Amino acid sequence: MSDGRNSLRDLFRIRLRGRWRPWAVAAFVLAGAMFATSALSSKGLDLRAASITDLNHVVRQERARSDDLQGRVAALNEEVGTLSRRVGGTEVTRLNRQVDRLKDPAGFAPVEGPGLTVVLQDAPKSEIDAAAEPGGVSQEELVVHQQDIQAVVNALWAGGAEAMTIQGQRVISTTGIKCVGNTVILHGVPYSPPYRISAIGDPSELQAALDDSDYIDAYLTFVDSYELGYEVIPSVSLEFPAYTGSTALKYARPDNAAATPAAR
Repeated sequence: MSDGRNSLRDLFRIRLRGRWRPWAVAAFVLAGAMFATSALSSKGLDLRAASITDLNHVVRQERARSDDLQGRVAALNEEVGTLSRRVGGTEVTRLNRQVDRLKDPAGFAPVEGPGLTVVLQDAPKSEIDAAAEPGGVSQEELVVHQQDIQAVVNALWAGGAEAMTIQGQRVISTTGIKCVGNTVILHGVPYSPPYRISAIGDPSELQAALDDSDYIDAYLTFVDSYELGYEVIPSVSLEFPAYTGSTALKYARPDNAAATPAAR
């Protein structure tokens, strides 16, 4: 009889042990999921209410940061005020007035006044073709070159010209005239004859300066002999635009070789 009871007791223990194992595994899985969820939610921080005790420290840090930013804003406002006062100061006003006075002679302002215009033109085609025959002058002598334009410009400046244009472009201190083939390049733009050089100033003084130029006197010999174009047109009023091109400077190194004098 005792053996039968023992057998029943062992059977009950086996059944009870078989039922406990699944529940134990489920409980461990649930606990692990809860721990993982808590770790992800806290991102490594303490989720307990005790962390609220650091709130005063956080507030003090933010207040200090706010005070620092307000100090920087005040310093920048003061700097802006200082710069604004300088812009409106007497020194800046004086410099602006000086710039305004220099705009006219520098060519950066439009100008109007009496003056004259010199027109240079190549000789007629018949004269240029005749120059190709043996014994004639060179064809190069019967077309307008850079040095011819430059001679007129220099004479007009010497005659007191206040402002000048070539082909309608304002001439300034950095203006360069370059001859390429049968065209002249001015401020990067190629032009063909006739070339018009206009100057504002006293017309009689400008004319006298042209008459006193040795280079122009030599040029006029070709005008008389080969109909090279030369005309002077006085004007009661000329209007020149302000120069609006580039003001960048470019430098060149002079050649050591002696320059060959021009034929005219």
